[in-house]
Amino acid sequence: MKKYAGMVPDGGTKAVRTKILPFLISLLLALAESGCSGSGNDAANPPLAEREAVAVAKADFTKNTPLAVVTADPAFGSFGRLLFPVQSSYCQGDTLGELSLPWYSHIDPRKTVEIVNTLKNSALAGQRIFYDIYTEEEKAADPARQDTGLFFFRGRAGKPFAVCSAGGGFAYVGALHDSFPHALELSKRGYNAFALIYRPGPRTGCEDLARAISFIFAHAGELEVSTGCYSLWGGSAGGRMTAYLSSYGSAPFGGADLPRPGAAILQYTGHSDYSGSEPPTYACVGDNDDIASWRAMERRHKALAARGIETVFHVYRGLEHGFGLGTGTAAEGWLEEAVSFWQRQIDKSQAGV
Repeated sequence: MKKYAGMVPDGGTKAVRTKILPFLISLLLALAESGCSGSGNDAANPPLAEREAVAVAKADFTKNTPLAVVTADPAFGSFGRLLFPVQSSYCQGDTLGELSLPWYSHIDPRKTVEIVNTLKNSALAGQRIFYDIYTEEEKAADPARQDTGLFFFRGRAGKPFAVCSAGGGFAYVGALHDSFPHALELSKRGYNAFALIYRPGPRTGCEDLARAISFIFAHAGELEVSTGCYSLWGGSAGGRMTAYLSSYGSAPFGGADLPRPGAAILQYTGHSDYSGSEPPTYACVGDNDDIASWRAMERRHKALAARGIETVFHVYRGLEHGFGLGTGTAAEGWLEEAVSFWQRQIDKSQAGV
């Protein structure tokens, strides 16, 4: 395996952005609150300082933006560092366009840029985009919990929620490719979607997913999400977490005793365990995947189907591990089908079927 270099900080850029952006935003707010108007054309031609403040506040990231600039952007506060793997040796490339992660074959720089811009613009619009799932006391007791939380991609108020868990071989969390894109696309379709940043490890990952689900249930009113027929999505290592929580619920992993998901969506995971009481399950994988065997996935889904569990399973010819949304591949469109699969379960649940 090739060596993955850490992110290179841009100290000068970080310092300038950290000092100038808050000043310009404060100036803009002060001008607005003071009622300064000047001539009747000010609405169409605001003062230069005001225009500059807006330009800086809403400046878009591009493929050439250094990763260090993104993580240090004041819009992301203290959690900007969680946008990329905190295990920096697994993160290669200095810019958004150069970003690559081990075991992922189809990272789309355009989607990476869209994700960080969407999150930043939501934050600048006053929306909360990140939630801690552990208390300060719990994080002090286990410092690894400092590197956990939920990024929230809002859909329509009152719609069901999904939790997306990225892969990374339980060595790191590849959210920029394997959970953020899914959550973003779900939110575009009106669903409320969360991308989980968890402690890498089979047990700790499941514990963090259980805590995340429990957190969302406990704060559903504040988050404006429906807890009915929620879904869990995961790829690779995140798929194993999704499968375990779907099979056994949150309580065995330290979470609250809650209903299991209404649907499980799995990508390229060799997970073979099952309880026989799984929710409807959708899964997909490539037949050229040398990490997750499509035959192992097929056997599990046949076993679920034999127990009367609704399943959909797809194998995509020639496709390798970690295809994410599958844009431009044989798997393109799989997410739309998975969304329809989940929506069928929602419709059945609402109809009392």
